[in-house]
Amino acid sequence: MDYSKQRFECLFKDCYPHMYRMAFSMVENADDAKDVVNQVFTQMWNGKPKVSEDSVRGYLLAATRNQCLHILRQRQLQQQLEEELLRITEVSRNDEHDDLLRELQQVIDENLTEQDRRVLQLHYDEEMTYQETASILGISTSAVNKHITRSLAKIRETLKIAK
Repeated sequence: MDYSKQRFECLFKDCYPHMYRMAFSMVENADDAKDVVNQVFTQMWNGKPKVSEDSVRGYLLAATRNQCLHILRQRQLQQQLEEELLRITEVSRNDEHDDLLRELQQVIDENLTEQDRRVLQLHYDEEMTYQETASILGISTSAVNKHITRSLAKIRETLKIAK
């Protein structure tokens, strides 16, 4: 093939639309399709492969297909990396959450009275109202409020959590 500037410009103008359509159908993104075609022409101009005039169109289409496959592989690898990073992040968050729950349980066990723990368990774990908690424990609703307020203050102080 003749690599004169004029011949190459004619080849570009003749083949670009067909190469672009092929690339777009594969990568499904206009910018990526343009990049693919431009990359193929750049590689051809820089490498100046020995291609006969009869087979230059086939060469360009094959190179376009290969460049598209390369981009699709890169996308797939990128997606796999992102999914793995997300999985690792979720595992880390779950581990941090579990550690925080263990620490909270330890603070509750070591710093609260049995009555405080029972009030918290009924109100938060069993999702009972102050009135229901008070009825079960035989205390007033204001006593339930005092137990919860005092318990939460002790937990915050021990864990150094701001209000």
